[in-house]
Amino acid sequence: MNFIQQLARADTANDSMLCVGLDPDPAKFPGSWKDDPDRIFDFCATIVDATKDLVIAFKPQIAYFAAQRAEEQLERLIAHIHSVAPAVPVILDAKRGDIGSTAEQYAREVFERYRADAVTLSPFMGFDSIEPYLAYEGKGAILLCRTSNPGGSDLQAQTLPNGDTLFEHIARLASGPWNRSGQLALVVGATFPAEIERVRELAPTLPLLIPGIGAQGGDAAATVRAGWRPDAPIIVSSSRAVLYASRGDNFAEAARAAASATRLELNAARKLRPAQP
Repeated sequence: MNFIQQLARADTANDSMLCVGLDPDPAKFPGSWKDDPDRIFDFCATIVDATKDLVIAFKPQIAYFAAQRAEEQLERLIAHIHSVAPAVPVILDAKRGDIGSTAEQYAREVFERYRADAVTLSPFMGFDSIEPYLAYEGKGAILLCRTSNPGGSDLQAQTLPNGDTLFEHIARLASGPWNRSGQLALVVGATFPAEIERVRELAPTLPLLIPGIGAQGGDAAATVRAGWRPDAPIIVSSSRAVLYASRGDNFAEAARAAASATRLELNAARKLRPAQP
């Protein structure tokens, strides 16, 4: 089953557009686990177990593991997700972007070492920085397009000679000549709902990974209205608002409650969205 099919299966099984981002910060862990990097797997696995029936995907951020020398825990975590939530794809948030043999090694790291189902990539070195990932049949490659950070406008909003902004050009490439595997998707931030709608116009069937709701202030309902279509999934990511809903012993229950509330909010917006002509 390829990445796009996995998303459809998870959406059907869990009736969800919510992706829980796994960004473990030991300084925010509860109780006796606080400041203990050896508890990264335990913390994240507990979150996974508490939310696995509420999500369309999990998204571990590799930097939070590598900074703590916890790559082995990341391997264990992804294996755990595959074991307890086989219907839920794992997106490794790595934002890699290089060419040639280096890109081949990054692709091997993502898909062979960590066994992720998809990866986030920076497309700004061109198609040859994306191509090595497409060699892995059925694996997803999610390209940065219009990111949620304010500084994203420094480059992504610049106008090209043909009149497109850079993010519009990336969307056209991803939905057209670059999508040789049929498994490309795009990152578009929830803080820019008008840009989400524009990317959806240019890439009408590509999945959109949409970070920025919750702690970053993106509006869940506006996100769904702009990006979701019946034949075009969205993956709406929330990290801190779920992971650190409580710093107490009830952190798993609080994480589940936060994830459930966000899922319900997203689904309500989906039901209210007008049908397309």
